[in-house]
Amino acid sequence: MRRTRFDDWPCPIARTTDLIGDWWTPLVMREAFLGRRRFDEFQVALGIPRAVLAERFKRLVAEDMLEKVTPDGGRAEYRLTAKGRAFWDVLAAMWRWGEDWLWDEGDHPPLVLRNRETGERIRPLVLDERTGERLDLRTMKVSRRRADD
Repeated sequence: MRRTRFDDWPCPIARTTDLIGDWWTPLVMREAFLGRRRFDEFQVALGIPRAVLAERFKRLVAEDMLEKVTPDGGRAEYRLTAKGRAFWDVLAAMWRWGEDWLWDEGDHPPLVLRNRETGERIRPLVLDERTGERLDLRTMKVSRRRADD
């Protein structure tokens, strides 16, 4: 079966889906944010088939989400790029949604996000960077870009 491509659609969600539209890619990126760098570390942590992981790395490097480096002639490592680090916002939104909606009432996920310095729990939230207000579907709409945008 042939995969439908969304990489040239006019919608940011469609284009992002084209990049992360399989279940392994967000998990590979999660592991990169957790500090994994070497192929074997990712493979063991995820239990992902080696061929599948190799394909994901190939795509993430081609998309400039990760860069493949070989420090001092050692084994290859995969490191987050600026574009890859910016992807944390997507994973944080997924984290919050999953935490809020994918556990039975009264149950809680076994993992939480914490501030490195204070140890306080973090609950991701999507805000409008211009106003600092939480996004609310009831107060927004999608429209064509204007010349002054």
